[in-house]
Order: sequence, then C-alpha cells, then structure tokens
Amino acid sequence: MGQTLTEKILAAHAGREEVHPGELLNVKVDLALANDVTAPLAIEAFRSMGAERVFHPGKVVLVPDHFTPARDIAAARNCALLREFAREQGLEFYYEVGRVGIEHVLLPEQGLVLPGDLVVGADSHTCTYGALGAFSTGVGSTDLAMAMALGEVWLRVPESMLFEYVGELPRWIGGKDLILHTIGRIGVDGARYRAMEFTGPVVDALSMDSRFTMANMAVEAGAKNGIFRADEKTRAWLEGRARRSFQFLESDPDARYAEKITVDVSKLEPQVALPHLPSNVRPVSEVGTVEVDQVVIGSCTNGRLEDMEIAASVLRGRKVHPRVRAMVFPGSQAVLLEMVRRGWMEVFLEAGAAVSTPTCGPCLGGHMGVLAEGERAVATTNRNFVGRMGHPGSEVYLSGPAVAAASAVAGRIVHPEEVAG
Repeated sequence: MGQTLTEKILAAHAGREEVHPGELLNVKVDLALANDVTAPLAIEAFRSMGAERVFHPGKVVLVPDHFTPARDIAAARNCALLREFAREQGLEFYYEVGRVGIEHVLLPEQGLVLPGDLVVGADSHTCTYGALGAFSTGVGSTDLAMAMALGEVWLRVPESMLFEYVGELPRWIGGKDLILHTIGRIGVDGARYRAMEFTGPVVDALSMDSRFTMANMAVEAGAKNGIFRADEKTRAWLEGRARRSFQFLESDPDARYAEKITVDVSKLEPQVALPHLPSNVRPVSEVGTVEVDQVVIGSCTNGRLEDMEIAASVLRGRKVHPRVRAMVFPGSQAVLLEMVRRGWMEVFLEAGAAVSTPTCGPCLGGHMGVLAEGERAVATTNRNFVGRMGHPGSEVYLSGPAVAAASAVAGRIVHPEEVAG
C-alpha cells in the first residue's frame, strides 16, 4: 500500500521506509518556533529539565507577534524574556519589532520553511506551512521545550483525508471561502487528528497566498495538519527565498485515505462564518441584515499581499461607513512595504481605515481592536469563539478580505458585488 504525503514526511524524519496511521514516532524537527505568549512557558520548561543549549541555534525561531508592540508591562516582560534567551542561545532567527511579522506569514516569507520539512510550533496555526508541502503542526509549550533541547518530538501518525476541489472558481472566491465552506461541511471536529490533504484542479490554480490561508485553518476542523503537494507555483514562490535545499514529495497513487471528499466550487458564493463557531458557515446572501461596528483585515490567515490587494481594490475611491472602525493588519514588514510601493496605503488611509504595524493583536482580543459588549466585527481572522476578540457579549463573523472590505463600506455584511460591482 502506498503512502500519503504526510506519511512520507513523517517516515523520512523518523528514519523509516514507511509509517502507518496510529503509530507513535520520535521524529526529528527541521524547525521549532514560539511566540511571545508561548515561548516564556517553553523557556521555563527548557530550564527546568536541565537543558543548557538549544539543539541548533539556526533551527529554533522566536517571534514576538501577539502582544507586540508591547501592550503593557506584562507583555514587555515576556518580550524581554524572549530577547534575552535569543541572545543567550545565539539564535539566528529572532525578529524584533520593526523587523518582525506575524509568525506564520513571516517564516515562509523568510525562506525558513520548505517542502518536505517537519515543523513544530507552540501555536495552533503552525499548520499554515502545509501550503509549502511541509508537515507542520502546533504543540504545547512543554513539547516545544523538548524540541528546542533535543531536536525531536513524538507524534502519532494521523489518518489522512483527501479533499478534491473541482469546477470553475467564481469571481471573489479565494482560499478563505474554500476552507470556510469545507469546515462548514465537515464541522469543527470533522478532521480531528487527521491530515487534511488539499488537491484538485482548483487547488492547482490557487495562488500560494490562498493555499496558506487554507492550510492555516485546517486546525479549525480539528486537523493535525493541512497539506498541499508542492508544485511549480511553490518552486517559483520559493525562488530567492529558500535558505537551503528542499525536496518535493507527493502522495502515492495507491495511498490510503480515511475519507475522500469532492467539493464543486462552481456555484460557491463568498462564505461567512457566523458566531460562535468557524463551522457556522453560510453563503453571504443568506446571512441577513447584520450591521457591524468593526472590520479587521489581516492576521496569519489573511494578512498577505493578495489579501491586501483584494481589500484595496474594494476600498479604492470609497469611504468606510461612519459607524464602522476599519483596521488593516499586514502580515509582515515586507507586505507593509509593498503596500506603500503599490499605493495601497493611500487607498486605505483615504478610505478612513487605520493601518497597523504587523501584529496578532485583535485576532485573540489582545489589543488594537478589542470589542466592547454588544459590538459586532467582521474579521478575516480564523476564530470566532465567544469572547475571542473581546467581551463575551460581542460577536465575530469570519470572512475573506473582499467581504470584509465591502462590509466596512456598507456598514453591514454584504456581497462585494454590492459595493464594488
């Protein structure tokens, strides 16, 4: 029996010819990462186990992105801890404010994650890197401490699910709509501890930015990881970025899948996840009249260049509704710089939106966009649980950048065609 892409990567990092779902493995990691929320716990565990040096200073990455620029004294203390540990250990990749980005946008952009890699991070959205044909998954801070010290972790081999996307992709539909539709179809536990492998002619035609968005939200379906076959688009995207050699792997034709699901996208509308689950998904035409107080465009899900371009195209020559706060969070300094070069910053500012330095801030209700009781937000982020962005009495609706930008103009959740034609 053949092996899936996920199984092949795990086997290679366990020194095995093949592996099977359910097996427990010790696997070597190519990269271990943490942020300003999860790294302090990992560093404490690292020291308590008696470790003195990380296994490789070029394979442990610290990214202060959640409460940065530091929102308060506690956040500043956490960031200082990361900074001091990075200096002590001689880490090659520590990113300071002004050079940092949202970790899951920044690391691929910097060429630190490559096809065939095995990456663990103390953040659930580490699964983002599956867009590059890597196995990547979130782990707890104590597991990360072990990875930092030994360069290994133990994992159970997941079953794989195959998602094939077919048909013609309609206008305004991108990776966010595909993954929201998929989560709405299978539920938040529909891929529990499974690998979600994305394939099909629609996926082949998707941009890398849309692939990152889909892989990012695999965890919202309960998945262990999301993954794409690396192809020539992947190779082109890595050109000038990759810091080392890499290999392309793909599933065998006779690989075994726990389930295969086909999604015809031809009649798909822009999707919206209503409170309070990412699986509570409806086409935008079925959302009804929902007035909003805040719009957030960005995050590790939709903070890439393509997302900024789509939002700018909708907002160009238009104004944010006077009742709405619209905030734009580019995923990295490079994205922000390109926004300036292409004139999109002017578009956002003239529309009446606020543009931030890269940060996770509002996504987790941390800062720079916390909701008050009774307020509603449309966000291109990944979660809309109770209290996710602030007060437990607030509401978060998830969408792609086109719906979010259009809703900022209309003051209510609308199809982008209603605003941009």
